[in-house]
Amino acid sequence: MLSAKNLFQEILDDDESFRLFCSIAAGGESQGGWENGRIAALAPESQRALAPRIARHGADEDKHGRIFNALLRKRGLRPVTVPRETDYTMLLEKHGIGLAHERLRGEERLTEHDIITYLAHSRVTEQRASEQMALLRKHFADHPDLGRAVRMISHDEDNHLAYCHEELLRFARAGHGRAIQRALRACALAEIRIYRDVSLAVMDHMGRILGWSRARAAVLAAGIHAVYAYERFAGWRRMVSLAQPARRDALGGPATAEPGIA
Repeated sequence: MLSAKNLFQEILDDDESFRLFCSIAAGGESQGGWENGRIAALAPESQRALAPRIARHGADEDKHGRIFNALLRKRGLRPVTVPRETDYTMLLEKHGIGLAHERLRGEERLTEHDIITYLAHSRVTEQRASEQMALLRKHFADHPDLGRAVRMISHDEDNHLAYCHEELLRFARAGHGRAIQRALRACALAEIRIYRDVSLAVMDHMGRILGWSRARAAVLAAGIHAVYAYERFAGWRRMVSLAQPARRDALGGPATAEPGIA
């Protein structure tokens, strides 16, 4: 039976596919950590109170990268070079989503508009991350090797999403509502396209590693295209709505330490 649980279990059971999965995940999380760290350092004076929360966001992402690398070490595996077509974070940046890395490498202070752009980008991508980790938590929360990591990362991603909602609502109350909605819509429509392309690329690599038949690969590709069609028609709207989260001040404290894995 072809299901999300069975598919991931197959990837988990094979060293090479697991190696690629963790390498992709670790690379994306580490990149996100760097981005948030630079944004915190460059936050405008008017938003200096927000800088510790941005830094906490970055520290969480760095921690997630270390967790995925620890999972590799526990299996006696080393990371592989992430294929460019599977690099979700870099492809978003390449297509102008979020803040340009060239800008973040400089020393010029960001503007309030830049912070709104960052938060809108995070609102959309954290929705995706929260949903993906919820799926893994559903099937692997009690897994002897992955369980603790999955539960911790899922909790963090939910915190990140709550933080984005809360901060964007604060900016909306300050009169930036229209700019926020424009940024969210543009980011969501771009993200679903990039997510589709990255999903197809990842499945192509996994299929070659695991020796999937052409028929099975075609079924999985059709499923990815079906998800994109739904998201392009209506599903993207879940990424642009804003509501006061149940978790308030979700990033108000220090980052929690990663679980002992290796």
